[in-house]
Amino acid sequence: MRREGHLDQFVVFCHRTSILGQWKKAAAGLGLCLEEWPCTDAAAKAADGLLVTYQGAGRQLKSLQEQLGQLQADRCLAIADEAHHLGLDPDDPKAPAWGQTFQALTKAFKLRVGLTGTPFRADNLGFCAARRIRVVQDGMVMEQIRPDLCVEPRELIAAGDVRPLEFRFQDGWVEHSREGMPDRDVSPLSAEHRESWRARNLRRAIRLSDSSSIGQQVLLRAQRKLTDLRQTHPDAAGLVIARDIDHAEAIATLLKEDGHRVELVHSQSPQAAERLNGFQRGTADWLVSIDMCAEGFDAPRLRVVAYLTTVVTRSRFVQGITRAVRMTATLAATEAIPRSPSFVFAPADPLLMEYARSWSIAEPYILRPREDAEADDLINGGHWRGPSLPMEAVEDGAGNVIRLKTPELPLFLQQ
Repeated sequence: MRREGHLDQFVVFCHRTSILGQWKKAAAGLGLCLEEWPCTDAAAKAADGLLVTYQGAGRQLKSLQEQLGQLQADRCLAIADEAHHLGLDPDDPKAPAWGQTFQALTKAFKLRVGLTGTPFRADNLGFCAARRIRVVQDGMVMEQIRPDLCVEPRELIAAGDVRPLEFRFQDGWVEHSREGMPDRDVSPLSAEHRESWRARNLRRAIRLSDSSSIGQQVLLRAQRKLTDLRQTHPDAAGLVIARDIDHAEAIATLLKEDGHRVELVHSQSPQAAERLNGFQRGTADWLVSIDMCAEGFDAPRLRVVAYLTTVVTRSRFVQGITRAVRMTATLAATEAIPRSPSFVFAPADPLLMEYARSWSIAEPYILRPREDAEADDLINGGHWRGPSLPMEAVEDGAGNVIRLKTPELPLFLQQ
């Protein structure tokens, strides 16, 4: 559209400051100059486009509106990166949120493009700049978010644009006891579907108590796999997603004791963006984080992910594991199709294994009626925690590894 004279400038909205740099670098590769906002009026007019975070736009809404007002809106394009963040609540349309900010700033623009790799929300809200259609499901009329273009991960894998993933789930059992009482109850990690017990088992499984614990076995196997991969991919690296800051620090300590160079980055880390950039350039073997790099973070050298957190929403899991599917032109020139797989290591939590089986398949986002959505949350453990169990997990034991190859792999056999 630029080449054909339909557009003059564009504005890119991102959910995180660290992503602005990635957009700026990618645009420069196309010969386009993006200016980070806030900037002077002269700089804004001279640039091909502006870069701004949703939060920054919301904080300085009036100032940004004035600057965008100087642009010719009917010749501008607005790009919403990770557009699923722009949730809209029909029951509270005036609530302060990124969705309302984006709409207010871009309503006069000629075109709005929403981009997302996770086109759904856990709160069942729709997001703006998304087309909706009515569908009938289970005898009920519902709304479905309908993208104008959908590229499934398995299509990208078959084309060689991203890597396939293989999963290694560490199974085991967790033994529970009542304090001061001799009774015992052994609960299998992979086969426990009672929500309160499943959640309790996962909390116990990610602890780093000793070398026989499930969490430590996950880490050890992930380290061995990274060592193997480095024989053919010398600068390959790993990512560990931890539960909280204390947990992340404990994991980083263990990795350092095993002789690895580790970059620990979390929300309270000084100069977090610079440290993430340093990891992208290849100065550490492992990146340990909580949620700083789960979405939008681009580091093609990542080949191993250890998922050691109690967050088991599908969106967070898929965002975390897909950090390891990225390719570059340099890597693509040296690898045949299908590309060499990356690997995900995690405790054998039933929900995580369910997500792993379908991660490469794009599923439609259905907006269910509020009452139905709340009932669905209860069934799937969104808020329900089962009966009160005054028990404490006292011991776990790492068992077999459950290996999952994802559905797209048989497609390669047909080529």
